[in-house]
Amino acid sequence: MTQSKHVFTRETKYLLYLPDGYSDEEKYPLLVFLHGAGERGDDLELVKIHGPPKLIEAGHDFPFIIVSPQVPLDEWWSPDTVVWLTKEIMDNYSVDTERVYLTGLSMGGFGTWRTATKYPEMYAAIAPICGGGDPSKAHLIKDVPVWVFHGAKDDVVPIKRSEEMYDALKEYGNIEFTVYPEANHDSWTKTYENPKLYEWLLSHKRKSSSAASLFY
Repeated sequence: MTQSKHVFTRETKYLLYLPDGYSDEEKYPLLVFLHGAGERGDDLELVKIHGPPKLIEAGHDFPFIIVSPQVPLDEWWSPDTVVWLTKEIMDNYSVDTERVYLTGLSMGGFGTWRTATKYPEMYAAIAPICGGGDPSKAHLIKDVPVWVFHGAKDDVVPIKRSEEMYDALKEYGNIEFTVYPEANHDSWTKTYENPKLYEWLLSHKRKSSSAASLFY
């Protein structure tokens, strides 16, 4: 008996935004956006409901390459899938590998935490919104700048989930936590409409070329 070699590739749908005037002669920061549970499925128009894709659709310009993948119905974010797609974009577009960022809301906030703790070498900074992670793994991203956002009145994902991660990371001095006192679950609209978020992301670079060496 012999074993033959095969390659399995799973289709992942995503929206891709290239900055105005995009050129292969220039290196661009990359922002990966993970949507929430309500935008799952096989219709990419759903991904435009919130976050950067919504703002792009409304005519906003960004200095990033922005990739916004979609999770199939009834599935959750897989860190491996997120990183494989990140690598795909890095392979095919002019990405500054020292400025790769990750953000997500609700289910995407959970996905942001999970992906970053599994692949801390990949991202220069992360911004999880109304999500939660595993505090026992927080030390894995002690060198990754984090800005957390949550609504104090969130009755879908309790603010405790973000507080646990903040408490686990604050000793490393690399985390910021913004709480919206009157916000319920939607703490993302105000966050993604705030230019300071994108300025903060762009202010961070990887301290080494480890993201590139991870794959090349």
